[in-house]
Formats: sequence, C-alpha cells, structure tokens
Amino acid sequence: MHQPIAGSVDAIARLRAGGHRVLFVTNNSSATLATQEGALAKLGIPAGGDVCTSAQAAALLLSPGERVLVAGGPGIVEAVTQVGAVVVGRTDDDESDADFAAKAVKIDTVMVGYHESFNFRGLTRAVTPILIGARLIGTNDDPTYPTPAGLIPGGGAILAAIAKAGGVRPIIAGKPFAPMGQLVRRYLAVDDLGQAWMAGDRDSTDGAFARLIGAKFGLMLSGVSETSDGRTGTPDGVFSNLAALADAVLTATSPGA
Repeated sequence: MHQPIAGSVDAIARLRAGGHRVLFVTNNSSATLATQEGALAKLGIPAGGDVCTSAQAAALLLSPGERVLVAGGPGIVEAVTQVGAVVVGRTDDDESDADFAAKAVKIDTVMVGYHESFNFRGLTRAVTPILIGARLIGTNDDPTYPTPAGLIPGGGAILAAIAKAGGVRPIIAGKPFAPMGQLVRRYLAVDDLGQAWMAGDRDSTDGAFARLIGAKFGLMLSGVSETSDGRTGTPDGVFSNLAALADAVLTATSPGA
C-alpha cells in the first residue's frame, strides 16, 4: 500500500495552483501507466498525462515493426506496443523451449526491466537472441528497488545478469540517461529546463538526471537521501521534504519576490 510522505499531496496541489506543471518521472517500468496513475489518484493526486516511465523512455529507442522480447512487466509491453513495435513474447511466457527457440532468431531487441518472475529460465531466454545479434535495452540500471519491507534487488540487477551472460553493454533509457530526458521534454514541450526543479533522494539518479537535462536538483531528505559524492555535482537545494521545496518555489515565483 503506497503511503504519501507527510505534506507531499498538499505540496503538489499548491504547486499546480500556482501555475507549475508537475511531472512524475519514474524508473518503474513494470506497472502500466493506468496502474501508476491510479496509485497516485488513490493518494489524492490526479496524474493523468503527467507520469513519465522508464518503459516509455526505452520505447523511444524502437522503430515501428521492430520485434521485441520483453524481460519485464506489463508496463514495458504497453510502451512497446504504443510506439508500433511488436512484442514477440515475454521471457516468462508459458511456452515450450522449442517454440521459443523458433522465434528467437527473429528477435531484434531484448528489453529488460524489473519483474519478480525473473529466474534462470528467463535469463536463458533473454540471452539466447542476444548471442545471435539482438541488441539489449534496459529500462533502467537501478541496483535496488524500495519496498515497505526495505530494499530488494532492482531492474538493474536483472539487467546486469543478462548483459554479463550475453557479453554486451546495454543501452539504458531511464534516469539518469538521455532517452528519459527526451521523454520529459516531449511531455513539457520545452527545451530549456533551466528553471525546472528535479526533486529526488538519489544523487546518482535524480541528481545526475537534473544535470543531464539542465534542471535544478532538489535533494529530498525524506527518502533514501543519497547525497552527492562531491565528484559529479552538488544539489541546488537540500529540503526536508517536497513541502519544503514547494514553499521555496512558490516564494521565489510569487509577485514581488
């Protein structure tokens, strides 16, 4: 069950009321857009058309008609289909090894994201087309995934296993890589993001992504709170939570500020 950080729902409402567009930029590629928007709606946050996922970012790398094997969840299937590419199957489909082998030679791309059903059979099926020339795209390379019980291995851990066995370097789409930046600019229809704030708790993903797209990085102390290592950059602001960032943004943009 998702639980909002105190003050975050109101902070988003205040930012929107002040004329600011709020996007939810997530490396979650497993869930469909409707599922992710629905989860936010249950918290009291309308989010239709405001969720950017790493699955969508990865799909930007595909061409219409491209044949894709999905090692991931329904969010990837949805994103691949929406750009006109063809999902030839998923690595956890219930089909014989002979049937899979027959279509493996026709796969152009293997797309990988977090999925709880990942196992050795899935690893083998993901690697098979790569070894005969298919490219490998990762929706993200996050090593861990947060749950109410704590961190568990994330999509990046799955991707690392497939890349190692396939002997290739994957193309990665989500934060903090360029395809996600392209997706955000499409959503906003803005090229210059110098006045935008990227709120997040990881410098390695959220901070690096802010630097990639030229936005300001607001480090939230209400999450993982991974700070800068001093080599890549420092936050443009450090805030106890999203409500504090909203206060700063609204104060700076208020008349007479």
